[in-house]
Formats: sequence, structure tokens, C-alpha cells
Amino acid sequence: MVKELRELIAGTSHLPLNNMRLVCRGNVLHDSTNGDDLLVQLQDGETVFVAVKPQPPAKHISNFDDDDGEDLKFQLPQSTSKWKRRLFFVLRDKLKFPDMLLMVIFSLSLKMWTTIVVWFILASVAHRLGVGPLYILGTGFLIIFYNLGHRQPGDISAYSIFNEDFRELPGTLNADRLDRDIRLGRF
Repeated sequence: MVKELRELIAGTSHLPLNNMRLVCRGNVLHDSTNGDDLLVQLQDGETVFVAVKPQPPAKHISNFDDDDGEDLKFQLPQSTSKWKRRLFFVLRDKLKFPDMLLMVIFSLSLKMWTTIVVWFILASVAHRLGVGPLYILGTGFLIIFYNLGHRQPGDISAYSIFNEDFRELPGTLNADRLDRDIRLGRF
């Protein structure tokens, strides 16, 4: 296994394990692919190169912030299921999806993905029936209605027309207040 080979080389040659890369046949040997440990079979006479990334200079010596961006890359939580982890590795390593797209894909729940797929299926049906624009408008109103939320008894709305006696929130700027401030010379 590549991981064990790296640990063996790091232990015998006193090299830092985190900064070490093994190269064989022109390819970097990774510890795992798709979440599974890799096994490498070396032929007699093959050479494995050990490349060690040098330590950056101390912060007080260097004039620039040397960030590899590793902390900025999207990473799955450790508790992620195995099928999601495999899908992540296929999308990132094989298909070379950008991190921003991976973040969007894996931040949505399965319920939300199902809703999106069903919406697009129904959109194609609505388009064939000639009611595509009506479908999009209806979806917009449905989203607005779904996100209205519910007020608790005693809460007042930000929109005064929904409150008893058209009561406004404190600090609301309206035409009456603006007129009063101008007449009193406060503006």
C-alpha cells in the first residue's frame, strides 16, 4: 500500500510525511483514490522517486502570505457516507469539477435535488403543452408563498398594511415622517 510505503520511507530517512510525495512511472502515487487505499505493485528494477516539498520560510522572514489554498478547497465532512465520498472523488479527480460547483452540489440535500429534477421534468411537460411561461410564473408565486413564513401572535409585520390599525415598525421612513422632518427643519 502506498500509505505504508510512505510511512516506511519517512521513518527510515527521517523525512516529513506530510510534505512527501512518491513518484513512480511519471505519476504521483496517492494514498487513496475514491476513499479507498491504493495498492501499488513495483516491478524489479523500477525506481520510485521521493519528492519532499521544502518547508516555507518563517513568517517573520517571508514578505508574502504563502497559502497553498488547501484550507480554501471544498472538503467533505468525515461523517459523509461512502457513496457520496466516491461520487465526490469521481467528480473532483476524474471529471475535474471546480470546487465552487462541488460545494453547490454537495451542500444541497437529496430532497432539494429531487425537487429540482422534478421541476425540470415538469417544465419540459409544460413547454410541450404551451404553458411554459405560466409554469415559471406559478413557480415564482409558489416560492414566494412558501417562504412567507408564519408570524407568532403579537408579532408585527414589516409591512404596515398587514398590521392592526396599519401600525408601522419603529424607525420606518415614510412620506409623513419625511414631510414632518422637512417642515421642522431636521433635514
